Amino acid sequence: MSKFDPQPQALSRREFMAKAAALGLTATAANIIWVEAGLAETPKKGGHFVLGLTGGESTNSLDPALSASHVTAKALRAYGNTLTVVTTDGGIAPSLAESWEANEDGKVWTFLIRKGVEFHNGKTLTPEDVQQTLARHSNEDSQSGALGIMRGIEDVRVDGDYVVITLTTPNADLPYLMSDYHLVMQPGGGIDNPGEGVSTGAYKVTADEPGVRYAFEKFANHWDERVGHYDSHEILVLNDDTARSAALQAGQVHAINVVPPRTAKLFGRAPGVTINATSGRGHYIFVMHTDTAPFDNKDLRLALKYAINREELVDKVLRGFGSVGNDIPINEAYPLFDASMEQRQFDLAKAAEHYKASGHDGTPIVLHVSDAAFAGALDAAQLFQLSAQAAGIPLEIQREPADGYWSEVWNNKPFCASYWGGRPVQDQMWSVGYLSTADWNDTNFKNEEFDALVLKARAELDTAKRKDIYAQMARIVWEEGGLINPMFNQFIDGYSDKVTGWSAHANGDLMDGYVASRTWFA
Repeated sequence: MSKFDPQPQALSRREFMAKAAALGLTATAANIIWVEAGLAETPKKGGHFVLGLTGGESTNSLDPALSASHVTAKALRAYGNTLTVVTTDGGIAPSLAESWEANEDGKVWTFLIRKGVEFHNGKTLTPEDVQQTLARHSNEDSQSGALGIMRGIEDVRVDGDYVVITLTTPNADLPYLMSDYHLVMQPGGGIDNPGEGVSTGAYKVTADEPGVRYAFEKFANHWDERVGHYDSHEILVLNDDTARSAALQAGQVHAINVVPPRTAKLFGRAPGVTINATSGRGHYIFVMHTDTAPFDNKDLRLALKYAINREELVDKVLRGFGSVGNDIPINEAYPLFDASMEQRQFDLAKAAEHYKASGHDGTPIVLHVSDAAFAGALDAAQLFQLSAQAAGIPLEIQREPADGYWSEVWNNKPFCASYWGGRPVQDQMWSVGYLSTADWNDTNFKNEEFDALVLKARAELDTAKRKDIYAQMARIVWEEGGLINPMFNQFIDGYSDKVTGWSAHANGDLMDGYVASRTWFA
């Protein structure tokens, strides 16, 4: 655990499960083990903290359900709270839920909702607000990024100070799923005005200028005095890599995300600047819609997968700040990862063989790309184009503007660059991005056998058996899916030496988005 974690101290998932099993504890009893963590250093209060971020668009909304990129996700971390939080060591800890427990088969979970929590509009958080928030994200019309995990929920009801969640199938990872950044609690569930920007976070919204800036001020009545040390906070949308880096060097911002790997080492030598690179679950990818021609042809998909040189991309695009991917979204950072799975190799002969077998007519295969997708996306696409052409595959690059990329290109164009920050557990990653019914299934992958295995894995409490099921799921996506995952990226953040309290977080960049809440000025 880092020296500064504003949540009650949590065991790692492995430690938690081992101790709970050894002692025969229920989830509630195990939660009692967690004790309040003291700070090694007393945070300094005050000041105006400015973030410079890529990933902002004029089409952005503060509706948590619609958050799909860096800027709105960081805004949610500033003004909102979820039921649980993932800690720096990969454990799970209470937030708006004080504790929780499951019945014997893991199908019914009961969460005790924290009392005395105030919304920014002066209303008090109630279990009914929690129930209504979860219900809204379960509604197909909400277009929520959390729909993939919410579809595993059969019923949510209020029982006094508790919220009781009944699942369609048991799921030992439900507390992890409740940490999803879309699931910040809103008054009345946000049904009347979901984009209002009102929740229970350390900062309340004072300015909402999509694609330009967001401004916040310290919420005086926030329930947790251990977070939110700045008087005010601001997010500036700086999609251009050079402008973002220059702003940090000039002192116009105090931290930035997505430092380009090609300049990271040199940039880290600049006076007053610190670079932090954290390995985790994030991956830079190309996604094909498996239900749209020509990508509905398995041989064509395999041709493209064999035609990409993963080692070259890690070396030339990531500059070593990452590792080779294997056309699945899971790596060793996840619990129950199957390290024995075969690594797909760069093979021009196989690429050419599968391309010929596909019967493709030779017309250009268009890949839509912008550096808004990930740092170095255009460079990666150009290297991919060259290797594909060497296999006789007519890959063509369509450069897209940064503004509107996540609303007009991603999840709309049949072949594009994208990224995922990853999720804390495998069930969440598979459910959000690959389940047939998931709203963020950005490869339009629909496989009945895979869907059945997702549900089977959720219900399996034996970890060895669950690991085997996950391995089967990975194999299906590896062979049948529309994901080309050449590389897992490190999160490369830059911050000023005026900022302290920083701690790396494998779950996401900028301390999993909590940088404004958990740091302070030196």
